Amino acid sequence: MSVPQPPEPIPGARLLFSLDPAVSHLNHGSFGAAPIGVQRAQQRLRDEMEANPLRFFTQGLVDRIAHTRRHLAGFLGADPDGSALVGNTTTGVAVVLQSLGLQAGDEVLSTDHGYGAVSLSIQRECRRTGAVSRVLPIPLAATDEQIVQTIRAGLRSGRTRLLVVDQLTSATAKLFPTAAIVGVAREHGVPVLVDAAHAPGMLGTTVSSIGADFWVGNLHKWAYAPRGTALLAVAPRWRDRIEPLVVSWEQDSGFPARIEWQATLDYTSWLAAPAGLFTLRSLGVDRVRAHNAALAAYGQRVVGDALGVPPAQLPDPGGPGVSLRLIPLPAGTATTIDAARALQTRIGERLAAEVAVMCWNGRGWLRLAGQVYNTADEYERLAVRLPALLAQR
Repeated sequence: MSVPQPPEPIPGARLLFSLDPAVSHLNHGSFGAAPIGVQRAQQRLRDEMEANPLRFFTQGLVDRIAHTRRHLAGFLGADPDGSALVGNTTTGVAVVLQSLGLQAGDEVLSTDHGYGAVSLSIQRECRRTGAVSRVLPIPLAATDEQIVQTIRAGLRSGRTRLLVVDQLTSATAKLFPTAAIVGVAREHGVPVLVDAAHAPGMLGTTVSSIGADFWVGNLHKWAYAPRGTALLAVAPRWRDRIEPLVVSWEQDSGFPARIEWQATLDYTSWLAAPAGLFTLRSLGVDRVRAHNAALAAYGQRVVGDALGVPPAQLPDPGGPGVSLRLIPLPAGTATTIDAARALQTRIGERLAAEVAVMCWNGRGWLRLAGQVYNTADEYERLAVRLPALLAQR
């Protein structure tokens, strides 16, 4: 099986970012990277805020936030009046969990592909309310049909109060059939919260087409927004029940203003987010998605070959349109979270390459991302140098 060819670089794309050129930034999925134009747009907003804080916060800011929300929700195919801007996906999950009114005997169902902080949030809310957290194991190679069947079998009508699933998982880069899962859950009367942290900008699926009760995704990963920008979409029947984590002056305005207004929060990241969408559209949304997915697939293959992983053993749980790829690390490597973090730091310091090292189900994985500022030779350099570093353990 031949190595896939890397995509042609998008001319000028690398120059849009202020990333350190001495480092290979192969982990866009963790924190994203804001283009220079977006950074400048946010700085102009900060300058405006600092020039007259009283005017900035008291004259028209609520309307500016609402206007921004409508712009971002339109891009994502969400109802602007049923969406709220929040700081990140984890915050949105916490808002939903504490708004449900869980009680002793209730159950929150999730899968073993869930994001760690989300799992911790579920556990905390269950401890606080007396509810129970139950986790369904899903094999990495499970088909869409198998995933749906496993979840169908795991739902408990009358007891399962919430199902939490990822649209695209962080730990395993696996794409879940969220619309089908929502359909199954609806048959059992179970509301669904979709963790879509990686969806905005990368995936073309619209929020409305999924039909979840709750959907929350970050725009600061793949949609080039400043960090701290996410959208929480809520189905009509739940909107009056959604409460903020902290009560502030817009509490009596209802959803979504009561969620968005958090006193002296720095709102400039939200207000500058449309500049990120402008950059994405200028480059070409479909062009960027195709480039990033192809580059991630190329990186997976060249690094996998260097580590002696047969092509058939390189997982492709996300499919061809996903810009994240996994490579299994040698047995015994990064088998704990602490070991994975330590290896990630070593790779960054010794190889000048920023990657994600994941521990999932007791196995270590290298997760690579593809982005418009990356080039094929960055993955090739990692492939040449990584085996020697791993051998040093």
